[in-house]
Amino acid sequence: MKRDFLTLDACSRAELDEILHLSARLKRDLKAGQRPPLLAGKSLAMIFEKPSLRTRVTFEVGMTQLGGYAVYLTPTDIRLGERESVADIARNLERWVDCIMARTNAHQTLIELATHARVPVINGLSDLRHPCQVLSDCFTLIERRGRLDGLRVAWMGDGNNVANSWIAAAPRLAFSFAVACPSGYEPDATVVQAARAAGATIDITHDPAEALRGADVIYTDVWTSMGQEAEAAERQRAFRAFQVNAAALRLAKPDAVVMHCLPAHRGEEITGEVIDGPQSIVFDQAENRLHVQKGVLVWLTQQMGRH
Repeated sequence: MKRDFLTLDACSRAELDEILHLSARLKRDLKAGQRPPLLAGKSLAMIFEKPSLRTRVTFEVGMTQLGGYAVYLTPTDIRLGERESVADIARNLERWVDCIMARTNAHQTLIELATHARVPVINGLSDLRHPCQVLSDCFTLIERRGRLDGLRVAWMGDGNNVANSWIAAAPRLAFSFAVACPSGYEPDATVVQAARAAGATIDITHDPAEALRGADVIYTDVWTSMGQEAEAAERQRAFRAFQVNAAALRLAKPDAVVMHCLPAHRGEEITGEVIDGPQSIVFDQAENRLHVQKGVLVWLTQQMGRH
């Protein structure tokens, strides 16, 4: 049976645990100098509508370490929905490759790719969700804290695609999530409603201190994402009080860790002192993108083989 990896709430707790355990095993293997060729002879098409450092390098290196091969398709190579329809692109790629990863502007593009391709489709980023990032972040927290259950994660800033994926993960992985953002920059209301209906504690506030109180994790992202450059000045004014700095850390638990999905705009959403400080696990997150995406790739391939 074909499975896709577009959103975290499309997976059960058991399935997410399976991917996390698989990722941990692959990381242990790599650290021990072992690279089991679990995807020998397999190929991955990587479609990029947006530029990337972490997504491209980790998927491409991950496929190589697993014995497979990745094909990088730039924004100008295929021009999704312009030069050729998304459906026709999917029908072509499914005949050549074993999996598709797409980093798109619109989430709907991923849905179309998954609908028309008979091979698994992975969301490498969309305007609505970023599941690979957040599952890697959850993996990093489990490494650091031994668990996710019962933790309080405080999000500082824009209620964007990464925040949406954190919210979707909350009821499945049993942590609570608090968002502190300016009015008008809240996360997707449908995602919040679904998470609450599934039993998650999701707090939305415009007061950073309220979100940070009792937080085990402080998470932030850039104030201005790709495609929002025209709003940069307005956003800098709106988000000024939501910076993750030394004063913000003092409002959370003394042993709280700091996370950022990168790239960081130092001096804006986070200070250099904090991102390079002892409570930061930012670069552990970045490393773990490699291991968790390998886990996703192997898991999806296993699903295809079970039916």
